[in-house]
Amino acid sequence: MIIDMHTHTFPDKIAEATIAHMEQEIVTKRGYEVKSKVAGTRNALSRSTKENGIDLSVVVPVATKPEQSASINRFALKTNESTEETRVFSFGAIHPDNTDYKEILNDVKAMGLKGIKLHPDYQGVEFDDERYVRIMDYAANLGLIIVTHAGEDIGLPEKIHCTPDMVLHVLDRIQPEKLVLAHMGGWNMWDEVEEKLVGKQVYLDTAFVFEKETSHMEKEQFLRMVSRHGADRILFATDSPWSDQGQSVRHIRQMGLKEPEESRILGENAAGLLGLSSLPV
Repeated sequence: MIIDMHTHTFPDKIAEATIAHMEQEIVTKRGYEVKSKVAGTRNALSRSTKENGIDLSVVVPVATKPEQSASINRFALKTNESTEETRVFSFGAIHPDNTDYKEILNDVKAMGLKGIKLHPDYQGVEFDDERYVRIMDYAANLGLIIVTHAGEDIGLPEKIHCTPDMVLHVLDRIQPEKLVLAHMGGWNMWDEVEEKLVGKQVYLDTAFVFEKETSHMEKEQFLRMVSRHGADRILFATDSPWSDQGQSVRHIRQMGLKEPEESRILGENAAGLLGLSSLPV
């Protein structure tokens, strides 16, 4: 079983322009020539998922404005109505400035969306801000998965809104059982992640950490972190459309992991988090 726990899609009418803008922002602000590997639409993700032998791709949408949460979640529900056909499943979205956050999270739970995505950089709020803490605390009580961008954002490098220290501040206050720190705990901050977060009760996903054209995690550090953190808390993820799903699977399989570790990382851990038997796949 292979589950990609971190992908993105955009509405068909804006996907091409949105991706082109993001590619240019990465060049302008970081000098990296990063190109999307698929078109960034739900149909393109579905084709990639099937072609690369992936059982399920999980979309983690981001609300960049408070008023977007409800419409994103309605679209997510519609996406999930065809998961059996597409192999694409969507989480919900919420913004830290949603004052009706309890109502929104109750709806996410009722709609079966399984989790939410936070993006401190795109939402302009530090991860240990009270607005996030209250959202995560309530989401955790509902049993929802919480995925957050962590570390530097390659397109918004000016300020990092989720550092390992901020994560520690949150964990000092609440202990959500299903908190996933994307990009192996903090993109381009892996030494600090290894020092401060490895061994904590959080999940780390592998989204966009092995891309050779950018700062990336070396094999030795990845294996060391898997060993110290535990393979049962590592989740396969690609950040599609920014990483090729097939190449990402091959990369994990070429790491030299023990078979049980590889299986857990590629899908078993995610299946457990998602309660896969209740999903329409």
